[in-house]
Amino acid sequence: MLYSFLEMGRAAMMPWRAAANATRQALRNPLNPMADTLAGRAMAASADVFESLTRYYGKPDWGFETVEVGGEAVPLAIETVWSKPFCDLIHFRRDREALAAARKTSSGQGDPKVLFVAPMSGHYATLLRGTVETFLPDCEVYVTDWADARRVPVIEGRFDLDDFVQYVREMIAAIGPDVHVVAVCQPGPPTLAAVSLMAEDGDENRPLSMTFMGSPIDARKSPTVPNKLAEERPYSWFRDQLIHTVPAVYPGALRRVYPGFMQLTGFINMNWDRHVDAHWRFFQHLVEGDGDSADRHRAFYDEYLSVMDLTEEFYLQTISDVFQQHKLPNGTMTVKGRPVRPAAIADVALLTVEGENDDISGIGQTQAAHTLCTGLSDALRQDHIQPGVGHYGVFNGRRFREEIAPMMKAFMKRHATRKTGKRAA
Repeated sequence: MLYSFLEMGRAAMMPWRAAANATRQALRNPLNPMADTLAGRAMAASADVFESLTRYYGKPDWGFETVEVGGEAVPLAIETVWSKPFCDLIHFRRDREALAAARKTSSGQGDPKVLFVAPMSGHYATLLRGTVETFLPDCEVYVTDWADARRVPVIEGRFDLDDFVQYVREMIAAIGPDVHVVAVCQPGPPTLAAVSLMAEDGDENRPLSMTFMGSPIDARKSPTVPNKLAEERPYSWFRDQLIHTVPAVYPGALRRVYPGFMQLTGFINMNWDRHVDAHWRFFQHLVEGDGDSADRHRAFYDEYLSVMDLTEEFYLQTISDVFQQHKLPNGTMTVKGRPVRPAAIADVALLTVEGENDDISGIGQTQAAHTLCTGLSDALRQDHIQPGVGHYGVFNGRRFREEIAPMMKAFMKRHATRKTGKRAA
């Protein structure tokens, strides 16, 4: 019922949002004598803040059609190259001729192929917009675009953590054996499981390298607030309190889901004061006429407040297997009944990246991948802890662009061909 009540509340707010929009436009009309007064600007700013806090935020656009290379704008085409009900694999295809002209050397035919496995933890894949932009000048970029469960009809069936692993494996195979896989946050454990199964099978499409960024490979290490919540509450609490039915206004009506708005509520409550301060500053910027600062606030919250639902089975299995039973580090994880053995990986280079101030995946959780991948030689390993960044700073922002991304690209360049060799005893 909670989901239905939320939708009723959104519908009830529509006239108020319309009134707020009309007020804002009237007070900013240059013909209105109040437009240049402090009272007028304050009233318009109040209407703006009200509208932004009560609006429905749908799936964001990627927001770019070109990438800058050598000072030139290279056109992009976003193509779906693989698709299933719960995910599309999208390719940011750069115009070859424009890329060659911008570089004055090559068309990018030999650039590394990089698959970013986006988190399926409440936000859309567009959360990696800055990550993608940073890699586009030098790489062929692919991204997993996970579907919002409330928009997937019940007839399409279930989707759990095992299916996530299978999807990742199929997408890696669709790109080919010369791909570098990067799992950002939540997909770390299932991506490691997918590569483990590919390695054990001798799958020729297994990737050249795998990078895990702020991932809960072993959530017992340096537990954070979300980790502690998952362990303190019994499985039944998550099942009974957090799972709801999609209302009839969506294509996925009657599907049981973990709603995105509940995940968002949890994130906001973790940093309540910070969000309140951000919106107060937004109000002040609007009153002062600081459009650039206000636009940056809008851009951030347009993404942050856009959330998606997760299927009941995926969410509950993730809670149980990753955050309560710790099956991957315990050696008890299975996929469709098959054991997952990271020790089988012998020739897929491993990079782990963590943020010093990460309050979602603590220090050591991602590094645990090195402990599990005992079949890798030291030459195929690298670990990096980025000073001064939190969870989102691991894959976005200035330090990501200037320090983390160049290190990742150098790692991929070193492992552009497959190398083998067991870890020294």
